[in-house]
Amino acid sequence: MYENILYELADGICRITLNRPSVYNALSPGLIGDITTAVEAAGADDSVRVLVITGTGDRAFCSGADLKEGFANAQSSGGMNLGESLRAGYHPMIRAIRNIAKPVIGRINGVAAGAGCSLALACDVVICTDDAYFSQIFVNIGLMPDAGATFFLPRLVGPQRAFELSSTGRRVYGPEAARIGLVSQSVPAAELDATVDQVVGYYATAPTRAIGAMKKVLNESLSSTLDQQLEQEAENQDALGRSADAAEGIGSFLMKRKANFSGK
Repeated sequence: MYENILYELADGICRITLNRPSVYNALSPGLIGDITTAVEAAGADDSVRVLVITGTGDRAFCSGADLKEGFANAQSSGGMNLGESLRAGYHPMIRAIRNIAKPVIGRINGVAAGAGCSLALACDVVICTDDAYFSQIFVNIGLMPDAGATFFLPRLVGPQRAFELSSTGRRVYGPEAARIGLVSQSVPAAELDATVDQVVGYYATAPTRAIGAMKKVLNESLSSTLDQQLEQEAENQDALGRSADAAEGIGSFLMKRKANFSGK
């Protein structure tokens, strides 16, 4: 079904693995399209409770845009149209991750550079190895961050640090990334899978509809007034109050037992 990713689904957990190891999982149009389609498929599948995005191997999550393929395509078509490339490919991919009403966990197993860094930062929870690094490498080829990086960076680390990281392209390794709020956790490589599995295990049994609503309303909070957010809370809480998980959660609380959420 997919040429550039591995797509696995078991026990409510969907795993999307970027699978172009020979080029450090660089983003080709085919890979971008596969990621977008897979995320949308996971969003439409009611059996999916949580999504994990990672890369093949232990050296790279995603090294960014596939410059060789992109440059070859530009030569054959008469020049680079980077804006159109972003609008047609990268933007739908990032929107799919931010709009899916389910938690997306980024398992960062190595370098996340350029648009690969943007892809990582689009996830809801980001867990990396201490040896992994993040780099806004665009400046090294005379370009600016894209694929959502200029949106995510200042909100995660503040405007001054976002400018510094963008304008230098320096490497930010896992421990520093966790310290400055770029990622959720940084762990030794040997502990990556156990840490990710623990987080994923929680979300696989959590009230999925409620978490999806949280994600939607938190997204909107970045450009809304207090009054708009209050109304968003009221509207979404009203809908959640009629859900099976709310009935289960309230009932289990009153009966002093553990809730068994169905995600509905």
